[in-house]
Amino acid sequence: MRVILTLSIMWMCSMSAFAQTDSTAEEKRTTFTVGATYVNNADYYGQKSEGTMAYVAASGTLKLKPGLYFTGTGIRLLNDSNAVVSASAAGIGWQFNLGKKLTADVSYSHTFYPSRSPFLQASNPDNFSASLSYAYWMTTSVNADYMMGKQDHDIFLTLGTEKMISLGSFSPKDLITLTPAINVTAGTQRFYETYVTEKRLRDSVLDVLLPGLPGTEPTITTKTNTSFDLISYNLKVPLAYNRDHFVIEAAYQLSVLGKKAQTGAGTANSFFSFSFYYQF
Repeated sequence: MRVILTLSIMWMCSMSAFAQTDSTAEEKRTTFTVGATYVNNADYYGQKSEGTMAYVAASGTLKLKPGLYFTGTGIRLLNDSNAVVSASAAGIGWQFNLGKKLTADVSYSHTFYPSRSPFLQASNPDNFSASLSYAYWMTTSVNADYMMGKQDHDIFLTLGTEKMISLGSFSPKDLITLTPAINVTAGTQRFYETYVTEKRLRDSVLDVLLPGLPGTEPTITTKTNTSFDLISYNLKVPLAYNRDHFVIEAAYQLSVLGKKAQTGAGTANSFFSFSFYYQF
């Protein structure tokens, strides 16, 4: 569940925007970072569920000096009255340098979903990920995700670039940054058939429980998509206030879906998030 659950904690593993005041900023050290995030709608590679899924999340990352890190995340959907935690994830990864400007990252995470979860990717709880990032005037990266479940599996490939722009500061100890980023994602969409199946099961149960609404037996008409297609084009604009130990960030993302995206070909989705991270 990389985009919903682990994007923020992966960001915490590689964040370099914290304001620094001396040349020791690049020294490796053990860090522990906690974060809290509000998102107006769950984002899955620029896609979203049929219903609005606003949520709050809490996350933590322990990163050791050699680059090994451990992550944990909990999510609560704001429209979920049945559980304190709507989904949670735990992961392990290793970030290392291949050169002065080239960085690699490999990781594995497992997401715990309740039965009949409304998340798009709930059928694929295991995520194996690998990425390469090259930092020059801009930072360009390629990321591959292998999402696996008991019955389904999907592969996603994302190519992106971003540029951190300094907007000034209020004092020598802080920094205001704008980091526009664009990326393109392609992949398979086997997850979608399971999503539609589970949604119709949930809807049929709701029809039975609500008085006056007839219960209907769910019928599945979707076909598993095994082709590798262009899924989304994404533009994200995060505005952040950085200090030595914490970051406050507001971000807007516009995603235009490809012609073969099963969640809404050719449509545009908007996402807004507000996050706070503190590093010990």
